[in-house]
Amino acid sequence: MAKAPDLARVRNIGIAAHVDAGKTTLTERMLYYAGASHKIGEVHEGAAHMDYLAEEQEHGITITAAVTQLPWREHRIQLIDTPGHVDFTIEVERSMRVLDGCVIVLDGVRGVEPQTETVWRQRTRFQLPALFFINKLDRPGADFGRALATVRERLHAEPVAVTVPLPDFDGTVIHLIDKTRLRFTGERGEQVAVSPCDAATWEWARAYRESLWLAAAELDEALAEQVLAEEEPEAEAVWAALRQATLAGRVCPCFAGSALRNQGVQPLLDGIVRLLPAATERPPSLARRPDGGEEWVAMDAGGPLAALAFKVQLWEGRRHVFARLYRGTLHPGDAVAIPGSDGTTRIERAARLFAVDANHKTRQDEATAGQIVLLAGLRWASTGDTLCAPDHPLWLERIEARQPVLGLAIEPPSSADEEKMLEALDKLQQEDPTLRVEEDPETGQRVLRGMGELHLQIACERLRREFNVNLRVGRPDVVTRETIRRPAEGESRFHRLFEQSDGKTLEMQAGVRVAVEPLPRGAGLTVEVEPRVRPEGSELTVAQREALAGGAEDVLASGPATGAALQDLALRVLDVELFGTLSSPRALRVAAAEAARKALAQAGGLLLRPIMNTEVVVPEGDIGAVLGDLQSRRAVIRETTALGEMMIVHCDCPLDRLLGYITDLRGMTRGRGQFTMTFDRFDVV
Repeated sequence: MAKAPDLARVRNIGIAAHVDAGKTTLTERMLYYAGASHKIGEVHEGAAHMDYLAEEQEHGITITAAVTQLPWREHRIQLIDTPGHVDFTIEVERSMRVLDGCVIVLDGVRGVEPQTETVWRQRTRFQLPALFFINKLDRPGADFGRALATVRERLHAEPVAVTVPLPDFDGTVIHLIDKTRLRFTGERGEQVAVSPCDAATWEWARAYRESLWLAAAELDEALAEQVLAEEEPEAEAVWAALRQATLAGRVCPCFAGSALRNQGVQPLLDGIVRLLPAATERPPSLARRPDGGEEWVAMDAGGPLAALAFKVQLWEGRRHVFARLYRGTLHPGDAVAIPGSDGTTRIERAARLFAVDANHKTRQDEATAGQIVLLAGLRWASTGDTLCAPDHPLWLERIEARQPVLGLAIEPPSSADEEKMLEALDKLQQEDPTLRVEEDPETGQRVLRGMGELHLQIACERLRREFNVNLRVGRPDVVTRETIRRPAEGESRFHRLFEQSDGKTLEMQAGVRVAVEPLPRGAGLTVEVEPRVRPEGSELTVAQREALAGGAEDVLASGPATGAALQDLALRVLDVELFGTLSSPRALRVAAAEAARKALAQAGGLLLRPIMNTEVVVPEGDIGAVLGDLQSRRAVIRETTALGEMMIVHCDCPLDRLLGYITDLRGMTRGRGQFTMTFDRFDVV
């Protein structure tokens, strides 16, 4: 059984990027050079160590975040390789939530891409220190300086080069801190040939050197004096100052190379160890207590247990939970509490603890604060739940799952298979919170909803392979929302007599007037209950106020045009007329619902469709045809930029017009075009 490591020598990091930037290829090299893997598995051959799902090997992409560990220079790097495709963004979100730092991989030709911006926003939400690896510099059109410029322009971050490629990149990089030339030799680039940097090359790198020194000197006065005096600072002083600036989020150190060609990876590993934080250097996490109070959870192995379950995975047919410990120590068999949002608390036992290497696990006899471990035996813990000591309940910040935007009508081949299908779908939903199974109230069909066509395709493939469930599926159905066209008011005077089972008559009476008005896109729903109450001097009880809000919220679940969920509107309860004991909470709830329904009908419904932030890359000669086609799909073109022989089109386009678009795009561009899209907002088309 493995012992808990020294946390000062542990780095919990993630590898994130736009799809096809080379994350998994980079991870494979890191494992090989660290001695954690005896061969390099290539993604294009379906043999990557980290892409162990059959669907990952078949499609050549990462689908699920995989955890592994590797030793480097007397440190342990615990690493999560995340997917790049936007359909699996929940894997990035929940990974970022539990990491201490990250490496963002960029394509040396294209620089920052749409999904890079998405993962950068996720990184920013959790304030993770970040390094950049500028990859694929061996490709025609690669430009290290331009890639750094896109970081500055599109991410508003300050990139600082630590290693830079020579102008005619032949695999050699210049290390600006150690003042050396690095060549990567041997059969797989495992040998690093280090030589002093000659004067001419050192002069060529002057601009990069000065940027590095100035960035490092921002938080170190002694170093600043040396730089201003035009003296070359000592390497250790630069490392220390750069680390301080990185942890403060002031700069993002950048490393150059080509993972596929085995170039530039070892300096990146050195940078991870020397520049990214240990678990003990991260700020404390804020937690809420059941009594309404708050407390800061510091990374301490001695306090009461506080851990976050960030992923559920079926492993060898059994339910396992990935968890990050923020405080305390956990042993096999220990009792853990799982507080629920409804005030209840479940007590379970963590039967076994494991360290994880992709799809392999190793038993542990202890886990301490700062570690990421796999737990077996927890039946109820789900993504985002807090695991804590039974005598010290609390809630850490949850992981937000995005709402699905695409659906497929599904049904089993026969009614006898329905129970098996529902059981398999339940297991998939436990693993992936962005998958939802709903029942269409109009057709009675079951609908599997997800983040995109690929997401739903992979879910159906897994159902067939893992659970032997063959589904019949319909055409993709885009999720819609509604808002209202104009402000309006509605009034209800509710008066009813009800015959009760005991023969007595129950009378209820109440009057309510409400107003609704549209809000800007993305503003959500607001319900305000601050009415004028009649007769004069009357006051609403807490139960009556809750009933008014509840009645309004009941109606806001569906819009007046198509019955889709409403958003971007405000509802205010303006007037309430009470009739003594007849105006019970139940009466007020019904009256508020009727008034809200009338107000919505008067306001009129407005259909909102998912709008995707879309980037299309096409050869220059095909740009006219592609732009015309996009406009026919009701896309709004924001800008068109040149990148070598390719043109990049940035536009906003309704999701329903992009279903199957990749086939049409490849036809227009003889197979050379590609596009990516990320959900932006619900809006009127």
